[in-house]
Formats: sequence, C-alpha cells, structure tokens
Amino acid sequence: MEFPILLTVIIALALIFDYINGFHDAANSIATIVSTKVLTPFQAVLWAALWNFAAFFIAVYIIGEFKIGNTIAKTVNENFITLEVIFSGLIAAIAWNLLTWWFGIPSSSSHTLIGGFLGAALMHAFLMDYREVVAAQPDLGAFATIKEAIMKVTTQDVVKFGKVIPIFLFIFLAPVIGMVISIIITLIIVHLYKKSNPYKADKAFKKLQLVSSALFSLGHGLNDAQKVMGIIGAAIIYYHVNMLADQDYLRIAAADRFNHFSKDYMWVPLVSFIAIALGTMSGGWKIIKTMGTKITKVTPLEGVSAETAGAITLFITDHFGIPVSTTHTITGSIIGVGLTKRISAVRWGITVSLLWAWVLTIPISAIVAGITYLAITYLT
Repeated sequence: MEFPILLTVIIALALIFDYINGFHDAANSIATIVSTKVLTPFQAVLWAALWNFAAFFIAVYIIGEFKIGNTIAKTVNENFITLEVIFSGLIAAIAWNLLTWWFGIPSSSSHTLIGGFLGAALMHAFLMDYREVVAAQPDLGAFATIKEAIMKVTTQDVVKFGKVIPIFLFIFLAPVIGMVISIIITLIIVHLYKKSNPYKADKAFKKLQLVSSALFSLGHGLNDAQKVMGIIGAAIIYYHVNMLADQDYLRIAAADRFNHFSKDYMWVPLVSFIAIALGTMSGGWKIIKTMGTKITKVTPLEGVSAETAGAITLFITDHFGIPVSTTHTITGSIIGVGLTKRISAVRWGITVSLLWAWVLTIPISAIVAGITYLAITYLT
C-alpha cells in the first residue's frame, strides 16, 4: 500500500522525533551509571539502547498491548485530527526538543509531543469555527469574530480531558512518586548494609547498578517509544477512516481502532523501538552532566536506589496506560536520594530551573504547533 506524501513525511518525522527523544533522554537511563563510573559513557549508551529495544518484546509478548500509545492517539477528539494537525504537532515537538537539548535542559519529550498535538488540533478547530462565524455573520468585527470562534471551540470537546488530565497531573506526581520510592529504597538499603564493609558494599552496588539501569531503560523504552507509535497510529487511522473509507476500520468502534492498527501495522511499533534505541546510542552529553552531577552527587548505592525507583514508577504508569516523563521520574528519584543525606545536598537552584522547563513545555509546544498549523493552512 502506498501512503500519501504527507503521511509518509509524518511517519518519517515521527521516527526522527523518536530518534531525537532517544539521545535527548539518554541521560535518564545512564546519567547515574556514568557519574558513578560503573560504565564509560560509550558502554552505558549501548547498555541502555539494548534494553530500550528489549522493551518491544516485553510489550508484545508479555503485556500484549500498547496502552500508552493508545492513550496518546486519543488525547485529541478524532473529529479534529488531520494529517496537517499531526504534522504541525511533530514540527513543534522536534523544535522544542532540539532547543532544550542544545541548552542542556532535561525537558520532557513526552509532554512536548502531547503539547504539539493538542496545540495544532485546537488551532484547527479554531480556524474551522472562525470560517463558520465569518460565513454566518459577515458584518461582525474581527475581534468579535475571534471571540465567537473561541467560544465555539470551548464547547466542542476538542481535547479529551479524560486522557489529558492524568497526563498533566503526572507532570508533578511522577517525580514525587519517584522521589518517595527512592527515599524508601535508600533508607532500607542503608539500614541493611550499615554494618557492611564500605569497599565491598560499594563494589556490590556497582554491579547492581547494571541491573537497575537496565530496568529503568526497559521502562524508558516501554514509555517513550509508544508515544511516537501513538502519533503514527493516529495518522494511519485517519488515513484509513477519512481518506480510504476503509470498512475494516469503519466497522470497528473508534475506541478499538488503535488496537486493530497495532496488529495490522506491527512494523510501526518495531521501528519505533528501534529508533529510540538508536537515538539512545547517540547520547546526550550536556543533559547527562546536568542529571548525573549538577542536581546532587550520586554514589553507586544511591544510583541503584534512584534507577530502581524510577523503573518502578514507569512500570506502574505503563500498567495504567498513563504517559509520563522519564525525565521527570528520574529527576525526582535523584532528588529523593539526595534528600536522604540532607536537604542542602540537593542543588535547588538547578531543580527550580528544571521545574520551569517542565511547566512551560506543554504550553510552548502547543503555541508553536498552533502557529505552524496556521502557517501551513495559509501557505497551502
């Protein structure tokens, strides 16, 4: 089957975003294992990439579905999804990811993608309503027309809040959950090993860090590769339903179309997991420095605690199909191990800067996507 050019471009852009996500988020998986000198940076990215890709087999043969991809595909009402909307969202997401990578800011690739998708869909709905208002009331002034169009958008259920609200809440809950779990794990380990030989204990935890970092990379692959799969899925489902009027998709309830797509196009999840693994192999050294040393100094014991806490958080959210930021999760976990030493062990100036980046990611991505969609609409 030959896809339209725009759909082919969207798939290519989505996989490019997935690759960028991999090197942007490489720090999440390897920052602590590099800062504790358990592995060299090159060894660490290979290790993380291996487990990023292994997550594909976990999703297919153990979990049996792609819950997070399904959630992403359904954050926007299907009546307001077009190929141009998805294209604009991807452009915004790639731009923000590259900008934050350049400045070494560990922002969320996940929320960038979601913000771009929402912003472009809202602009699409606004332009549709604006044209309707102009046609119905041609004598209305410009500001009154804009106001009327905005009011119409607010009544149209463009954004699926049942899907989006948990995503917004977990901007704050994911790091808090990671922090609490890492504090508990650290305190338990310290209590169990308080009489151990420090040298032997340190050596043991360096080996255990290989396991904990692998678990976190597995969670990272499960979480983040599915988000790109969700965007590609939304585009392909739109193509089958709205452009082909494909009865195989039309006779299926809208809620079940993504599961049908994921079986029909198994190559999409496969290449999504491959792309994020390749991106992780490319690394993201500026962000690794921030995550591994600037927030708080991390020992092998604390590295095990932070990575294990992050992995547990990601496995829980994957089970419930809630897309979360692996960046937020591991940052909260690293802060947690710092707090077990003393509050001043955490460099709060860096942490506050990260928090601002997190809060601004969705609205900035939404604005950029909206402007991109507007430009595309008037240039084509």
